[in-house]
Amino acid sequence: MRIISYNVNGIRSAINKGLLDWLKTNPADVICVQETKALKENVDHQLFNDLGYHDYWFSAQKKGYSGVAVFTKIKPDNVQYGTGHKVSDDEGRVIQLDFGDIRVINAYFPSGTSGDERQSFKYVWLDEFFVYMNELKKKHPKLVLCGDYNIAHKEIDIHDPKGNKKSSGFLPEEREWMDKFFKHGWIDTFRQFHPEPHRYSWWSQRFPTVRLQNKGWRIDYINVTDPLKKNIKDAEIYPDIKHSDHCPVYLDIKP
Repeated sequence: MRIISYNVNGIRSAINKGLLDWLKTNPADVICVQETKALKENVDHQLFNDLGYHDYWFSAQKKGYSGVAVFTKIKPDNVQYGTGHKVSDDEGRVIQLDFGDIRVINAYFPSGTSGDERQSFKYVWLDEFFVYMNELKKKHPKLVLCGDYNIAHKEIDIHDPKGNKKSSGFLPEEREWMDKFFKHGWIDTFRQFHPEPHRYSWWSQRFPTVRLQNKGWRIDYINVTDPLKKNIKDAEIYPDIKHSDHCPVYLDIKP
């Protein structure tokens, strides 16, 4: 079972840049996308069905903002929209799908780059989500959490740690949250296979050359709970797939 996580930075924009042609290559069984910036009815979603995918959308109430979706060739046993936290759910941030005893969660973590108010919201969201996930683990011990976390965890996960030490996404409080997260029974699947530096999943669009120079951040993850550690087979980043300012990351897992 291959799972992909991909912030598409606007599903319609990604389609215009060849997303569907890439999906025709059958890159994964389950594809979790973030930042769809569209309602399901705004997109010709039949195009995904024609490629053999079931599609599930959880969009923000605000038009052209946030939103998550899952395209899966394996029909899930159950789909849950949101977490019950109203502000988060209004922004279409989390969708959950059950495949047997494995629950796949697709989450678009808030960004704090637009200012202090959103950074404060991000901290509240992180705290609420941490509590929610700890409770969820009691009922569903086998969890896969895909998404754009909007946090680079360690210095190895960012091209310029010194220059970005005061940047949202690499602030000490955010990195401490990631420390706490991994200490509470989660595994960074990518780092199980790739201890090497200079591996990133997002590059700023403000400076067109940074992707060519690989001056990026690793902020997209597929992490699993400890009971799934023996099931993970491979994890990788696809830096050459370019429909977005992010690129896809994937996990191969044995159900």
